[in-house]
Amino acid sequence: MKKARLGILLSGRGSNFLAIADSIAAGRLDAEIAAVISNKADAPGVAAAQERGLAAFVIEAKGRKRAEHDAEMIAKLREQGVDLVCLAGYMRLLSPEFVQAFPERILNIHPSLLPAFPGLDAQRQALDYGVQFAGCTVHFVDEQLDHGVIVLQKPVPVFEEDDEHALSLRILAQEHLAYTEGIARVLSGEYHVAGRRYVKKRPA
Repeated sequence: MKKARLGILLSGRGSNFLAIADSIAAGRLDAEIAAVISNKADAPGVAAAQERGLAAFVIEAKGRKRAEHDAEMIAKLREQGVDLVCLAGYMRLLSPEFVQAFPERILNIHPSLLPAFPGLDAQRQALDYGVQFAGCTVHFVDEQLDHGVIVLQKPVPVFEEDDEHALSLRILAQEHLAYTEGIARVLSGEYHVAGRRYVKKRPA
């Protein structure tokens, strides 16, 4: 049976990308990474992908119109036969055209329990608000920021002594587990989306 082909988009070090790659290597995730694409040439994640012998591409975004840039991204992902697109620290909003090119086939992971604290600095937002639990969310990507249907969430307790760094590290450890689990859930096909709800199919 053909393995699902993942396309990873990243802008930085790509720690979630590395966690996915490690899960595949360890047999915890039945998939293969078909392409790693960055919008920044100096992203450490690109070098990490090359070191692992993966197909890595840089499609610079700076100074280009979003539609033109995203059209090149779409073409590259299709050329590589990607089945599921996974954002791993990709710091750029996707255009509606990109989202429509891969309907319900784009995943993101966000360091909060959405819909709380979307956007940047989610950990700082959580601390400033005084929540007792933070966490991470794997969700489908739609045309709005951190808004798509939630696939799974993992809570993380917030301690009185926490600063942004300490909380971020504990959330990141859960992200590395959650993303593999979320990808596996989607690739299984054993679910349907009802309104805004991800619903697992019951065994026959």
